[in-house]
Amino acid sequence: MLLEMRFSNFFSIKDEVCIDFKAGNINTAGAKELSDNIFSFNDETLIKVQGLFGPNASGKSSILKAAMFCRLLVLDSFQNNEGTIFNFMPFKFDGYFEKPSTFYIDFITDGIEYEYSFSITRNAILTEELYYHPNKRKVKIFTRDESKGPSKTDVYSFGEGQFVKPLDVAQSTGKNTLFISRASQMDRELAKKIYNYFRTELLIGLPQLSGKYAVELFKQNKDLILQALKMADSDITDINVKIERTPLFSVTPQVTRNGIPVPSNTVTQVADVINFYTTHKRNPDISFHLEGEESAGTIQIFNLLLILLDVCKNGKTLILDEFDASLHTELAQFILDMVNASKSAQFLFTSHNTNLLDIKKMRRDQILFTNKKEDGSTEVYSLFDFKDFRENMDAEKCYLQGRFDAVPYINSSISIIKNLLGE
Repeated sequence: MLLEMRFSNFFSIKDEVCIDFKAGNINTAGAKELSDNIFSFNDETLIKVQGLFGPNASGKSSILKAAMFCRLLVLDSFQNNEGTIFNFMPFKFDGYFEKPSTFYIDFITDGIEYEYSFSITRNAILTEELYYHPNKRKVKIFTRDESKGPSKTDVYSFGEGQFVKPLDVAQSTGKNTLFISRASQMDRELAKKIYNYFRTELLIGLPQLSGKYAVELFKQNKDLILQALKMADSDITDINVKIERTPLFSVTPQVTRNGIPVPSNTVTQVADVINFYTTHKRNPDISFHLEGEESAGTIQIFNLLLILLDVCKNGKTLILDEFDASLHTELAQFILDMVNASKSAQFLFTSHNTNLLDIKKMRRDQILFTNKKEDGSTEVYSLFDFKDFRENMDAEKCYLQGRFDAVPYINSSISIIKNLLGE
């Protein structure tokens, strides 16, 4: 589970921004009615759903990109070679392009809290740290500071008993590689635990489930999926799944007499493939292949629901940009309610749908705003920070009126547009 993320100097993010899943101290009657929106772990009360709202180009996507970049560097940097350039841009104004970018994530896996952080330039990793919290104490697992000298014994400092032969890993870790990524690749147990948190528990984007697990998940929750599709104004009446033996093709180029290559399909093997089939109200006897014959919206909703079921049942964290694009508000709310109905799942999303700014359904600390400051940088703040906002107010109306700043001011009228068009 995710406790907190902090990032700085990444695309439109200049100074450090924070996404905090620790719940605020709200004891109002309205908050008590939303008790399903939070959960407890040890002595911490955590939020299940948080939404990022704000105008276009205010930095919502930069925050999600920073989380994705952090995750991918943990998973893939062990493959980096000398000279690798990291694929991101620091903040380009005020001299920040030459300054380090920082990434911090506080999370819990296997019942233990870990704090992991690193700082980088586009060319190299500068620092890296990992701590954990046994018995409510913060204890060092390792630290890394490349400025302390050429020797690995100067650069690295290790806590006792956490890694087997940690300096062997350090000797194999270049300046473009995270130690935790290399240690996992070298089969160090603690590093593999951290690696697997980023791989399987922190999901960013919409991965596609496959295999027998996807089939079991679908069968156990078929009624819920059908209900959601009906909310999407679909006339789908049933969905079934089949595991079918399907030929896989490879393309072998052939050359004709005039020298023009003509592709030729060759069957290389036969494999078991999972296929979902829908039936519709008009004729239940005719089935449609979900991926091949249904609309892109229906496919997206189906895949989103399947991923969310995995997230909800296994207490994972999902981060999605514009999760509700093209979705009716009721269906978007249904998806948020799924997470709130779970025991300990978490969902961070961005949205432009102001209908979701409903204090009767979201606590004040679940609503985050992004705004672009005068210097072009992104700031993040919570509705909880507005002490003069009362729960009998209309959050959506206040947002659209600009009370929270995070709404675009567009000077738009037909006469102005006519002038721009030269009419």
